[in-house]
Amino acid sequence: MPRLTIDDLQKIKEKYKAEFSLREGGYRAKVTVHMGTCGIAAGARSVMTAMMDEIANANVKDVIVTTSGCAGLCAREPMITVEIINQAPIKYCDLNEGKIKEIFKEHVIGGNPVEKYALVAGCETTY
Repeated sequence: MPRLTIDDLQKIKEKYKAEFSLREGGYRAKVTVHMGTCGIAAGARSVMTAMMDEIANANVKDVIVTTSGCAGLCAREPMITVEIINQAPIKYCDLNEGKIKEIFKEHVIGGNPVEKYALVAGCETTY
């Protein structure tokens, strides 16, 4: 077997990166709404609806919204985690529809985390 060159490795990387993007849907951003029992009781459904409305109103196609169970911080619900490619994930807490609009505009679209609503940066990612 011949030795691999840097160019060969770059081609392999690009091939698998493209396949991974296609398999995962090629989304630029992922928003996870934490919808455990505590989150739902605190208003996670309205937060989820507000996020979906913002995405629809902006006609954005490269953002996916998912749900998860309890994040373990029941007193800080409702919470979301925003993950953008090549950025640390940000977990936001104590949310409502107005905060979601701001987070969507500034972070999901603009790429700038909204520190005043952020609980933590880093720790989990799917990218």
